[in-house]
Amino acid sequence: MARDKKLPGNLDPRTLMVHGGTQRSGFDETSEALFMTSGYVYGTAEEAEEAFKTDGLRYVYSRYRNPTVSMFEDRLALLEGASGCQGAASGMAAMTLALFGLTRAGSRVVASRALFGSCLYLITDMLPRYGVETVLVDPDDLNQWADAFKKPTDVAFLETPSNPGLVLADLPAIAKLAHAAGAKVVVDNAFASPVLQKPLSMGADVVAYSTTKHIDGQGRAMGGAVLSNDPEFFKAIQPFVRHTGPSLSPFNAWLMLKGLETLDLRVNAMADSALEVATYLESHPKLRKVMYPGLASHPQHALAKAQMKKGGTMVALHLEGGKEEAFRLLNALNVIPISNNLGDSKSLATHPATTTHQRLSDEERAAAGIHPGTIRLSVGLEAASDLIADLDQALKKV
Repeated sequence: MARDKKLPGNLDPRTLMVHGGTQRSGFDETSEALFMTSGYVYGTAEEAEEAFKTDGLRYVYSRYRNPTVSMFEDRLALLEGASGCQGAASGMAAMTLALFGLTRAGSRVVASRALFGSCLYLITDMLPRYGVETVLVDPDDLNQWADAFKKPTDVAFLETPSNPGLVLADLPAIAKLAHAAGAKVVVDNAFASPVLQKPLSMGADVVAYSTTKHIDGQGRAMGGAVLSNDPEFFKAIQPFVRHTGPSLSPFNAWLMLKGLETLDLRVNAMADSALEVATYLESHPKLRKVMYPGLASHPQHALAKAQMKKGGTMVALHLEGGKEEAFRLLNALNVIPISNNLGDSKSLATHPATTTHQRLSDEERAAAGIHPGTIRLSVGLEAASDLIADLDQALKKV
């Protein structure tokens, strides 16, 4: 019978994405095994009793732990440079785990106002219901962060680049301010992915993902994850994991494992195409503004170069004619589908003001960099020349 060999400690991330965390069963399979089981059996009642006494050392119920999910968690932790990872049923399940695990009645949260709509809802609507004070600041204004951290704080929550305005937050500077106020820093890193940005290396305490996005990256499955080097964080979230059931499906975890194998190749290729597309679009006369961190015209381009390996896979387009022109452009696209997902191998375009951020007020959307004429473009694996041609013919109809 073949044995799993311990991997060397100096492997490149691309190698870890293929081999990291693998646990072979007694059948010595090449591909990771898919353990579609809700429970596990014991040889004796005494064995079952012992398994529950040492819960966590043995698989007892897949709502708590599952071998396929464990492989995904271990591989993602190796890639992220984290000591631990907790999978979740979706990106929002992961964000909820982090926020509710680290807060209680009387806690205080300082967050960026430029967030995905559901994250903003969690912070501004749900947490206050349970006695948590929440304060919103502009992600790129360090003075606002500093003022907010003049009071003791439990959690700082942000995403960078932001969805969909692509505003960046200075991670090392914000982490320093947050830690001085006693806060744990939680970063939603879904837009950048672990390939292009490593928040834990810049002072973050927790990094959270919608693994539905780049990590699966092929529009197949929902998933989420939170990662940290802080064992106290995992102690804090375990009761929430155990008793509220935000479990990642073994099948979805298996798909995410397959997605990790090609993550580096896909994200780098998509980022290269995004830069090519954004470069073409920024000089187009029909567009008021193009936001892409990899462009020198982005107001935080220097920060993007310092924090990210590339500019990412997302581009924000702003049309003068508002919703009417944005809809005309979207409806004229032939290659790029209209969809509110992102980070997919297929390029996708959406109108955030009427989809992902539709529940926000006009003022809240404007503060997040979302205008009636804003289109979010997620660049996929198609030839950049074909994407440019599709956008060009659609813009002619605006």
